[in-house]
This record gives sequence, C-alpha cells and structure tokens, in this order.
Amino acid sequence: MVFMGVSFSLYASNNSGDKSHGISYPTGWKNWSSIAVSHRVDNHTLRLILGNQIAVKAARSGNTNPWPKGSVLAKVVWKESKKSSWYSAIVPDEFIHAEFMFKDASKYSDTYGWGWARWVGGKQIPFNAGSNICSDCHSPVKEKDWVFTVPAVFPKNYAVVPSLV
Repeated sequence: MVFMGVSFSLYASNNSGDKSHGISYPTGWKNWSSIAVSHRVDNHTLRLILGNQIAVKAARSGNTNPWPKGSVLAKVVWKESKKSSWYSAIVPDEFIHAEFMFKDASKYSDTYGWGWARWVGGKQIPFNAGSNICSDCHSPVKEKDWVFTVPAVFPKNYAVVPSLV
C-alpha cells in the first residue's frame, strides 16, 4: 500500500490530566516527526507512528533494537474510510485513540523496558486496563524490542551540484 500526499489532522486534545497506567499525557506529541505509517487490515484502521527526537534519531539511523532510553513512540489511530471522490485511496475517518510507548529499561523493567499508555477518543480518556495487555499483544515482536513499527526509509540527502551555466 502506498500513501501519497497524506495529511492527517491530529485533533486529539492534549489537556488530559488523567494518567494512563501511571503515565502522564505527553504534551507536544502532535509536533513530533513521523517514523512510519501502517494499515491494519484486521481491524480496518490507519496508524501514523510519530516519535520524539530520541526515537526519530534512532529510527533514521537504524538504531532500534533496542530502542535507546528516552525514546517515545506515539501511534495515532483512525478508522479507515473510502471516499466517493477518491475511491482508490484509503483515508482516515473516525479518530480512535493515541497510544504511546516510553523506553526506560530500569523504570519499566516489569513490562520489558517499556511504559505503555493509551488515551481513547477525541476526549482522550485514559485507558487503564493494565499495561500487561499491551506487552502481551506485543509478545510476537519481543525480538524486535517489543515494537511492531518498521520505520519508513526516507531518502538520503544528496549534495547539490552547482550548474555549469
């Protein structure tokens, strides 16, 4: 699947004072850089994966197994939709949730080095059903530091050669 010219509206409020699994809502995440996109065909959702500066640097350099301490990954999830005016494309529809992974092997040793948090819906209601739900789901990728995301490969910067005019 190819995503071309995708523009997402990250409209979730970031003023939720309630914690998810003991983790405070990360402010500023809507300004983070993208690491990847994914399309889950099993539940018909689109996901934009963002990262803080530490995570983005690790993703761009291929230093993701393990991810460095201080990395924070954000997965922003929408239901998929097809628009009649652009039926060949799958586009975001209803916002589902924003979920986060915080890398700190000592702080989160009970959950494989990651703190897991999720805020649901446009009102960003904290999800607190137990962080083991997250690590249990991620167990198929434990050899990849518990992360499903495959960072997108971005073009390398090339030196501009002056014209000979």
